[in-house]
Amino acid sequence: MEAAPTMAATLDLARQNPNAPMIDAVVDFVAPKPQLVGQDRADLLNILEDIGVPEKQRRMRARQLWNWLYVRGVHDYDAMTNIAKDVRTALADAYSITRPEIVAEQISQDGTAKWLMRFPARDATEQPVDVETVYIPESDRGTLCVSSQVGCTLTCTFCHTGTQKLVRNLTADEVLAQVLVARDRLGDWPDQETPPGMTAPRDGGRAVSNVVMMGMGEPLYNFDHVKKALLIASDGEGVSMSKRRITLSTSGVVPEITRCGDEIGVGLAISLHAVRDELRNELVPLNKKYPIAELLEACRTYPGASNARRITFEYVMLKGVNDSLADAKELVRLLKGIPAKINLIPFNPWPGTAYECSDWDQIERFADVVNRAGYASPVRTPRGRDILAACGQLKSESERIPAWKKRAMSAALAGEAPDPYDAAHLDAERLAAQQATAENG
Repeated sequence: MEAAPTMAATLDLARQNPNAPMIDAVVDFVAPKPQLVGQDRADLLNILEDIGVPEKQRRMRARQLWNWLYVRGVHDYDAMTNIAKDVRTALADAYSITRPEIVAEQISQDGTAKWLMRFPARDATEQPVDVETVYIPESDRGTLCVSSQVGCTLTCTFCHTGTQKLVRNLTADEVLAQVLVARDRLGDWPDQETPPGMTAPRDGGRAVSNVVMMGMGEPLYNFDHVKKALLIASDGEGVSMSKRRITLSTSGVVPEITRCGDEIGVGLAISLHAVRDELRNELVPLNKKYPIAELLEACRTYPGASNARRITFEYVMLKGVNDSLADAKELVRLLKGIPAKINLIPFNPWPGTAYECSDWDQIERFADVVNRAGYASPVRTPRGRDILAACGQLKSESERIPAWKKRAMSAALAGEAPDPYDAAHLDAERLAAQQATAENG
């Protein structure tokens, strides 16, 4: 297979204005190979066919690849010793199995780990993107908090991620890679041990025993990629995460909730946070589209929900906002008839927020009302606050390239002049950059 193409793009306004200099540096882009990680069984069979593996061998080779990728955690083709060298070479020429770059790793005083992972640009009009993934070890479990998007569209006012505009959805391989990287760093593959400096459950079981889709982004707005990643992660012959130990958290994308139960079959968590529409409209603006009554009706009919498999309702405790005893009583009333547990989350502050965490005494009084009504209402112990890894604190510095600039870059790659509208934006950006340089100089 030929080497990946290198493309150079220069955003040049000279075609329309001879006096205008070229703006933006030349962009050299090497198209990345597609990832083999994130491919399901059917995909692997198709890939093996494409590289010329005889039909009689494909199912065997697919099983071998599945085992190496998702049971052994291998990310080097040379380690796949029971696969013929010519097959490995053909795969390596066409597909990557490398992990994303770990830009930063932080370990909290309480043992919580946070990784900032970088995924490469997919084409010449994109930039690499960063996402955060958090690992929370406890005595009997290890929970991995996985991101589904770079940024978020929902702008929930109490959430740090909501201050970062959506850059793009993560692909299935990028969602799954977060699980694989965490297992790498925790020594969670066969014949490996937890490395020094990392904390894992003390019960001798798996380091990553639970996965929660509660990181950056709204997973139900990236349904297909999240579904594919979670079905691979829960495959009993691969990563083998129990679906009972996978929870998907949504702010309330009502049309996709039933699909989640039918097609993925994992546990459901609802970011509720308010018991009145007028307040939830402010805290979770998606409520204006799918109000509380519609959301709770979708929960009542969620496939698989039962007293043995309850829906988790997440409720962040905001001082003087949603923490009154009247709020607690209304919460109990709203959830009547739903197999539910209520997770009370002390607000975790982040730079620039106007909210404060409820006083601990008030949280306990709120919990007592809920408990007396017969609902389990654990108060989530804040973890990783010192490294901004706690609930609602995740954010990366990735920014979305404006559509006009992507169009102009595409035009430059094709050797065409930019659209006049886009050219005007480019000219304004160039002038702003010149002014900033002059002021700083």
